[in-house]
Amino acid sequence: MTMAVNSNNDSLRQQLQAGAEALALGLSDAQVGLLMDFLALLQKWNKVYNLTAVRDPQEMMTHHLLDSLAAVAPLRRHVAGLQQGGAVAAVKLLDVGSGGGLPGVVFAICCPDVDVSCVDTVGKKAAFIQQSAVALKLRNLHGVHARVETLTSPFDIISCRAFASLPDFVTWSRSALAAPHGAWLAMKGKHPDDEIAALPADVSVFHVEQLAVPGLDAERCIIWMKPA
Repeated sequence: MTMAVNSNNDSLRQQLQAGAEALALGLSDAQVGLLMDFLALLQKWNKVYNLTAVRDPQEMMTHHLLDSLAAVAPLRRHVAGLQQGGAVAAVKLLDVGSGGGLPGVVFAICCPDVDVSCVDTVGKKAAFIQQSAVALKLRNLHGVHARVETLTSPFDIISCRAFASLPDFVTWSRSALAAPHGAWLAMKGKHPDDEIAALPADVSVFHVEQLAVPGLDAERCIIWMKPA
């Protein structure tokens, strides 16, 4: 049994490494190890906390880990732009409705210079993020148990993945966005024309970025928005 588990882990690790290489992320062995450790934590605690409907480790790899990794390069580019422009020294990111920490924990592992807070209204999900931060020794990762509408400390980037419609996402998280340089990063499937059309007049989309997720034949994009 142990042999089968090890062999499964080896093949998952190889898939993760191949995916990270396809995305040109230049991850270190330590970062790949942390992502694998996070996957193990997700599987372990999912049985108790019901963090995600996806149960199969292979599906967790493609639909959660690799899907989140596809947004890392765009995030890094945006962070570099903020730092070069002198807007901020230490970038703070808020991941809304993070659930089991996707993409928040993946961002924290792959972007160690970004301070990541994952907010969720479900206490056990926020507790899982805190548990992951301790287990993975990630000082830049924090779990926050709250409604996003109640947060007012300024974040430079606010992200979400399969959380809510764009109008709801920007309205609920508005008070937490840093001015004047703050931006929203929303991970979506197909191009959400209706949601974009329904955005408040004082929010503008400044970039729509198509994503290719290794091993997943599905449409994915990032909608980048900022206060107009």
